[in-house]
Amino acid sequence: MAVTELVLQLQGFSVIRFLITLPSERIFSNGLKMFLVESKGGAIACMLFSLLFLGTWPAVLTLLERRGRLPQHTYLDYSITNLLAAVFIALTFGEIGNSTLEKPNFTVQLTQLKDNWPTVLFAMGGGVFLSLGNLATQYAWAFVGLSVTEVITSSITVVIGTTFNYFLDDKINKAEILFPGVACFLIAVCLGSAVHSSNAADNKAKLNKLQSDHKTGIEDTRTSTSTEAYTEKVKDLESGNGRADKAKAGTAHFLVELENRRSIKVFGKSTLIGLTITFFAGCCFSLFSPAFNLATNDQWHTLKKGVPKLVVYTAFFYFSVSCFIIAITLNIKFLYHPLLGIPRSSFKAYLKDWNGRGWALLAGLLCGFGNGLQFMGGQAAGYAAADAVQALPLVSTFWGILLFGEYRKSSRRTYILLVSMLLMFVVAVAILMASSGHRK
Repeated sequence: MAVTELVLQLQGFSVIRFLITLPSERIFSNGLKMFLVESKGGAIACMLFSLLFLGTWPAVLTLLERRGRLPQHTYLDYSITNLLAAVFIALTFGEIGNSTLEKPNFTVQLTQLKDNWPTVLFAMGGGVFLSLGNLATQYAWAFVGLSVTEVITSSITVVIGTTFNYFLDDKINKAEILFPGVACFLIAVCLGSAVHSSNAADNKAKLNKLQSDHKTGIEDTRTSTSTEAYTEKVKDLESGNGRADKAKAGTAHFLVELENRRSIKVFGKSTLIGLTITFFAGCCFSLFSPAFNLATNDQWHTLKKGVPKLVVYTAFFYFSVSCFIIAITLNIKFLYHPLLGIPRSSFKAYLKDWNGRGWALLAGLLCGFGNGLQFMGGQAAGYAAADAVQALPLVSTFWGILLFGEYRKSSRRTYILLVSMLLMFVVAVAILMASSGHRK
């Protein structure tokens, strides 16, 4: 026990002494060391907030694409605030407390690049994988839909990435609980593919019926629908709450108007394109978390003896920098050489495009803070358990149904598959969180 004397002297008055007896290890403990999430409860709290953020930002970008904003413009805006979120986390949480030899703060560790560059490369490699995955998903959303895209990519991430993280984390998670959860995610992948196929068949049947009833209906709708008219006449076509003269969500007319409005055209294109993009994104997502794990814990012993490991905030900064570089480079290229028949643009046109820019910037912040919270929780409870945030399709599906009218007026088979997919996700997430361990 340590005795602290507090002496107060006020303008010649007598000295007043206060003897306060406190445990020495508790005195200003939060002020003497860097703030790190260390408890299992804190880790789970980080995961839940991360789940909310990571499940919401895809809905924001999807909304902009469905309103006609070019994905290149949206992703450039998103990338800026995504990086700013990492910088904010590094300069706040990463700077709290005094820097120590084992846990240097953010600015000190930046000067140690020549010593810890192997783990820096792992962190930046994780950022490359995440950037490619996010870039692919913004095209997959148009083809496959928000809900199914998120389910398939998240499930692939868990099946592959969680298995890697389990062995990298020295098996701190309970295998008898973890791997049944992984199996549930694998089943969710199959159900997600089935939901997409069933819903695509439903939409095709609606359009065929419309063509048979009104052979010129689609062409007339195309010529009468424009961006300006849409913006003035209806607040949100996707919500199904617009004016009475607008098509209701789930109808064939709604699908036609949406196709005319959106920036990525999907009519007449094979569903295999969307599924291929989705599976590619899932494979990229499955690798970024293990790479980040290696960056912060150096399980492969790439650092020299005595060199401190990357603090989670420093690793997240390098991770986000590489993510930003890849995103900016590819999207500027896609401005002039777009994919999948998207209209060509330019950097000058991007700078002038303020339609929806605020929403895109918000999406970047949500994703940045969501990823940061995921890594903070993973460092404490194990990155395998932190992959529970891949339950984000539960949040994305909610937004997809609420905002975009996904699955409205679909067949009974589609509804059964959709409910089964979501229930399997709930079970998988609960099992994955139950497998949480504690890093020593």
